[in-house]
Amino acid sequence: MTAPAAVILAGGLSTRMGGGNKALRLLGGETLLARVISRLQPQCGALAINANGDPEQFEDYELPVIADGFSGYAGPMAGVLAGMDWAAAQGLAEVVSVSVDTPFLPHDLVHRLIEARGRSGLAVAASAGRNGVLRDHPTCSLWPVALRGDLRAALESGLHRIGQFAAAYDPGRAVFDSNPRDPFMNLNTPEDLSDAARLL
Repeated sequence: MTAPAAVILAGGLSTRMGGGNKALRLLGGETLLARVISRLQPQCGALAINANGDPEQFEDYELPVIADGFSGYAGPMAGVLAGMDWAAAQGLAEVVSVSVDTPFLPHDLVHRLIEARGRSGLAVAASAGRNGVLRDHPTCSLWPVALRGDLRAALESGLHRIGQFAAAYDPGRAVFDSNPRDPFMNLNTPEDLSDAARLL
């Protein structure tokens, strides 16, 4: 079976990180984007970066850069829609999304998402804490391209909460252990970067 395409969501505003391009922030001498690519690329087929602004800032990565199709900042849902549109243009039925600020992604993420598909074909990554409580990570999900019309309509209606959209389609869940760390820990602040550096 052909591995699905994947898109790295790197279109955020990085306000909590102090502005600038979070994707190009360094962690252990490598950019966050490079770390996510190295984790994800062996697991997927085609790979693209979703980002807004000048695509030349990513030219060293030699990957297609796709921008949001919505004006203004519409959040990760717009990035997922851009990824769906990109996958559809290649005749693909599904696309995996991940966030650029999750440098510890599991090496079997895509395989586990495929296995966890729900009735709609959607699967969301989740982590299980020590108390057994699951935490969904909807930016790290497997999306059927068939939902892109629904996603576009949701965005046009003003919905920007990606978890709320995913929950409406009874997604399957690929559950990962959080011990010794949550593999989906996302780095939003300079302090988060420092904490992640200590974990390397």
